Amino acid sequence: MGEISIERQHLDRLLADSASTYGTPYQRAFAELAEARRGRPAAEILPLLRRAADEALLGFTDADLQEQAQAISTGGPYVLRITVA
Repeated sequence: MGEISIERQHLDRLLADSASTYGTPYQRAFAELAEARRGRPAAEILPLLRRAADEALLGFTDADLQEQAQAISTGGPYVLRITVA
């Protein structure tokens, strides 16, 4: 399980919000990668997740991104605990 803290005004960087003018939120990028890359090696998925996190200006740890890549690769669940400041 991963954890991330995010300020309330930047929540749209993480979660899809139809009212937001922010580009691609991480939630949408993750879902698209999960659909397109399920079953592929985690090492192939990891740099794509890292780029999505960087574009969304989110500070995921390497361990979190590796867990997410593994979940996409295996089709398993990934739980993210979000703290909103």
